[in-house]
Parts: sequence; C-alpha cells; structure tokens
Amino acid sequence: MKAGTSGQLATGNAPMANAELMAIRQKVAATRRATPRQAHLRRMAALFLLPAAAFLLVLIAYPLFNVLWQSFNYGNLVDPATQGYAGLDNYRTVLEDEDFLPAFWHTLTWTVLSVAGEYILGLIAAIVLAQPIKGRAIFRGIVVVPWVIPIAIAGLNWMWLLNPDYGVLNAWMVKLGLLDHSRDWLGQIDTALLTVTFVNIWRSFPFYTISLLAALQAVPADLHEAAAMDGAGPIRRFWVITMPHLKAVSLTLIVIHIIWTAINFDFIWVMTEGGPLNASQTLPVMIYKFSMQDYDIGAACALASMSMAFMASLFFVYFYGLGRKEAR
Repeated sequence: MKAGTSGQLATGNAPMANAELMAIRQKVAATRRATPRQAHLRRMAALFLLPAAAFLLVLIAYPLFNVLWQSFNYGNLVDPATQGYAGLDNYRTVLEDEDFLPAFWHTLTWTVLSVAGEYILGLIAAIVLAQPIKGRAIFRGIVVVPWVIPIAIAGLNWMWLLNPDYGVLNAWMVKLGLLDHSRDWLGQIDTALLTVTFVNIWRSFPFYTISLLAALQAVPADLHEAAAMDGAGPIRRFWVITMPHLKAVSLTLIVIHIIWTAINFDFIWVMTEGGPLNASQTLPVMIYKFSMQDYDIGAACALASMSMAFMASLFFVYFYGLGRKEAR
C-alpha cells in the first residue's frame, strides 16, 4: 500500500520536475541569447566612462601619487641641486617643527567649531523656512546669498567690516554699548581664529539649510499628525520623528564638511594669513608656507600626505560603518 502510494507520488512529481527543468533550461538559453547584447552594452558604457576615467586619472590620481612620491624625496623650488631619496626625513622635519602641534590643534578647533556651528545654524534656518510663513520663497532665496559669494570677496568684506578703525561692526557694537572701544578682532591672538571660524560659519551654513530643508519636506506629515493626536508635543515630535528622517542627510553633510573644512586654505589665508604670531595657522596654511615661503617641497608633500591619510581614514571609517549598518 505504502509502496504504491510512493510510486504514484513519484510518478505525479515527475511531470512537475520535468517542467521545472525545462523552465531552467529556457532561462539559461535566454541568458545566453542576451549575452552578446549585454556585452555590447558594457563596452558602450565603458567607452562613455573612459573620458571621465581619464580626467580623474590625469587631474586627480596622478597628482596625488606625485605628492606621495615627493614626500619621500628631497626637493627645493630655488635649489635644483637639492634632490634625492629622503626616506622619512621629510616626515621628521614636519613632526619636529615647533609649529606643527599648534597648527594641528588650530585645525581641529577650526574644523569642529565650524562644522558644529554650520549644522546648528543650518538646522534652525531649515526648520524656520519649512514653516508656512509669509514671504517664505523670498527668505529661501536670501539665505543662499552667503554661499554664492566667492571666498576671497567674502573674506575681504569681513576684514573691512571688522576693521578697528573704520569697521561698521565695531562702530555699531560701541554705539550699542557692547564694547567700550573698537577691537581688532583679526589682529589679536585670542580672537583671530574664532573670528575667522565665525565668518566661515556665516558663509557655509546655507548649504546645510538647503540640504536639511529638502529632507524636512520629505518627512511624512501624517506621522506628525498621528503623534500630535497621541499627545506628543512639538519637541517630542522633533526628536522622535523629524531627526531620524534627517539622520542620513546629516551624517553625509557632517562627514563631507569635516573634510572640506579641515583642508580649507582660502578663508584663513585671505583674512589672517595664519597670524597673528601663527595664532590662526592651520595645517593647510602650514603646507603653503613650507612650499611657497620655505621652498621645501618635500616637507610640504609630507604634511599633505599626512593630511590626506587622515581624511581618507575618516572617509573609509564612515563608509565602512555605513556598510556594516546596512548589512545588519
């Protein structure tokens, strides 16, 4: 009885197994027929990507490799006889320089304060501009103005505004009683770096505002309505609903701007040139001085390579952590 039933099941399953086998064979045949077309599409895609790959190779990859190579060789802009393999001497020159540690801490302070201030101010501006206020479109256009002003022009304008002799801001602060007398904000050791940081925040926060505003508009309104019906207040809704939706955009903005700010040279050089007495000197300014004032190309490339290694480490840590999170 059992044997007969087993035979019937085997016989009944045979057509099903044959049908599945035929379907698999048909899929394989279809894949083989599509292979020439797919190969052609891949060749066409590679052909279209070739100019971009050449651009990256010539203008980015080769200069980076050259900087790394020069960091292990002696080089001087005014003395062609200074050449040859240096090993780690250029790195020792940088690490033993008395300005290296102060410049490192200035870079850290400049980067952390700038990114934190830009994010906080950008988030506040994005929340305000997301509200149904009158003239919202006009304000959204105005907030972008600092971002589109070139760094050199913005730096020079702020130098004039902060000038202790004829600066408008000093005059206003004295008139309002905030200061007893005009102050040289860019010429004093204790305020130079913080002043440049403030100006950098003023110029860069609109980029955060635009990005975070776009993310805010993508938050489903029904979630806020449901939370409000459940008794959640505005602050509770912000932390539980809004911020999780801004997390991905916020992390991307912060990581990108940490890299951009740490390697920023323009603002500090235009406004203070790293002074007074190197009080606002950061690592990019130090690289410039190594190369264009001391003419020591090897030391400049060594410091640039160290900075690149740090930024690459930050970049890979971020994406490695992001990849592990997505895998989980």
